[in-house]
Amino acid sequence: MFAHTLTQELLRVLERPDLRVIAGARRIVLDPVLHAPFRILPDGGIVLGLPLQGDLEQTAFFLRHALELAALLERAPRQPFHAAFCAARTAALFWYLDTGRADTDAPAAWVPLMAGACVPDSATLRATWPALAPLQPALAATPVEADFTALQGALTRLWKLLGPIETLMATGGDARLALDPATGLNHYGCSHRPRPWAITFASSTASSLSERGFAGAETARLALVAGALQGRAEEAARAQDADIQARIATAFGLTGQEGVVLAPSGTDCELYALALAALAPGGRPVSNILLAPEETGSGVPLAAQGRHFANDTALGHGVTRGARIAGFPDDTEVVNVPMRDGAGHVRALADVDAQTRRLTHELRAAGRHVLLHRLDLSKTGLLAPGLAALEEATAPLGAGPDDRPDVVVDACQARLDPARVRAYLDMGWMVMVTGSKFFTGPPFCGALLLPACVRRRLDGPRSLPAGLADYSYQAAWPAGPARDGLAPGHNIGLILRWQAALAEITAFGAIPRAVVRDRLRTFLAAVTAQIAASPVLELLPPVAPARPGPDQAWDCLPTIMSFFVRAPDSPEGGFRPLAVAEARQLYAWLNTDLSGCIPPDDADAALAAVLCHVGQPVPLAHPDLPDALAGALRISAGARLVSGEPSHEGMDPTERLHREARNVGRILDKIGLILRHWPRLAAMAPVQTYLPHGWRARAILPA
Repeated sequence: MFAHTLTQELLRVLERPDLRVIAGARRIVLDPVLHAPFRILPDGGIVLGLPLQGDLEQTAFFLRHALELAALLERAPRQPFHAAFCAARTAALFWYLDTGRADTDAPAAWVPLMAGACVPDSATLRATWPALAPLQPALAATPVEADFTALQGALTRLWKLLGPIETLMATGGDARLALDPATGLNHYGCSHRPRPWAITFASSTASSLSERGFAGAETARLALVAGALQGRAEEAARAQDADIQARIATAFGLTGQEGVVLAPSGTDCELYALALAALAPGGRPVSNILLAPEETGSGVPLAAQGRHFANDTALGHGVTRGARIAGFPDDTEVVNVPMRDGAGHVRALADVDAQTRRLTHELRAAGRHVLLHRLDLSKTGLLAPGLAALEEATAPLGAGPDDRPDVVVDACQARLDPARVRAYLDMGWMVMVTGSKFFTGPPFCGALLLPACVRRRLDGPRSLPAGLADYSYQAAWPAGPARDGLAPGHNIGLILRWQAALAEITAFGAIPRAVVRDRLRTFLAAVTAQIAASPVLELLPPVAPARPGPDQAWDCLPTIMSFFVRAPDSPEGGFRPLAVAEARQLYAWLNTDLSGCIPPDDADAALAAVLCHVGQPVPLAHPDLPDALAGALRISAGARLVSGEPSHEGMDPTERLHREARNVGRILDKIGLILRHWPRLAAMAPVQTYLPHGWRARAILPA
């Protein structure tokens, strides 16, 4: 609770969703005569000195420092000396992340030292101590010279683990996770801080954290740091990996004989599935039949052949994109089955099924082991091949059970009921899922679910390809000799991202299935009607997933609405869709405060500052754009639409859904606004921002 003596300035800082979550119910009071910026009380409360008037950034810095120190002193009470420096490190990184300021603007002399890539030497740590000591309850003894030497060694072991959640969650993936200091957003236009003021329907690509997800990740981060402070770093990290695997297994109904492999992305899942297919009995060369490569991640076709799909890996190893990964056989091949024709139209499912069966039979007859994909769902919501076609393609040919193909279901969009996943595993099929698409967790958290028959391969005599050591640690895999060639260790960023996603999965799982369907159906009907009514949009016909069982299941609804946008220079009465590059520009401008670019006399000028995050454009053929690919934008229904989020607490669910539908209308209106002023915007080149420009300070809610 907060004392009545708190200043308006401090209350304004506490409106920030990130600091509000971290503060929780901790008691915070203000003492105007306190000379130090803050002090932690023995009971864990925080006493703040009078904040620097008018400087919200410094007020936020000191509050973040106090919250970190209070939390570490609670969790590691026997290590107050070490906790002081760990908290200072986190606060220092928070300062630069939060402000983008130069070292000369730092609020304390120790800030640039503690934010450095390397641990300061013992003399520097000793010189820093007098500034940190007054911030916490008195230590039992004053540190001596030897304490600072030991401290340096301890901090060296802890250094990479220390930092605010926003910094650590950007690790253990690839460069697309890094935050741009100029915008506060990553490659996907997302933030690792809550961003409740943005209108967000981007779950087909990636989402910013909700307050719920931020809290889940923050709890895990503090557990890791506290464990490390108490000398249990490995135990704490191992417990987090095991907890994530167990919670994913529970969410999708896995048994003890099955397994979960944690992966930074769906592309990594593809690589792991190929590695496990190569361990199939018989030792035959693998042919990987890939569905709709035009609608999967750009790196998937490379990973599907056992090649590096970027120039760096999730563990930070530099590699050569396109080069063969060590241990993957040279004779691995990829065979593509498209799901759209040359004009961009969806192919008939019967044709996709027939091609899949034919290719599988031909490759098996040629003595190859087939890894066959079922895509559930694609970037635009397509599902194929059909179950009957897969059963026929995988039926025994007389050579015994070792001849049967492996099947991996690409369910990375996670737009299916967990019971469907359970059914896939019962058929002996691997399943790729993520927490970052439908479930609206942060980008780059994937998992490969293993049926018992595939899980047993990890107990066999052959090892996983040696090159996987650049991508994954042992702890991310179920136990077994085949994984022993991987290095010990833990992907801390992946742990934190999955804990954020699991908070959303848990909230969604608490909603009855019938309610899920009703809420999705209501929202999707409103979205479809609004897109269809717009003269500047062309809706791609939604394709309802063809699933067995009752058609009242929520995952029989098409939850991704894809549409083309009419280019501003289209001929009179015609419809030329935006090409991919133009659609990407529109996508970015929607997520940008354009208030300084739009003439105030435009009827929709008030929409210019509204931040709208939708799904990235998908390159597709279009008959009215014969010489280039068009870009289809996407508005998607995600788990948060169903379960709500903390910022919606107390709101009537029906009214909340009506508001979400109205927000779709605001997105469409902003598209029209952008189209009317396209040349002007192109000349001014505005950039995306975490926060609208008019708000008083970075990442602070408006008054």
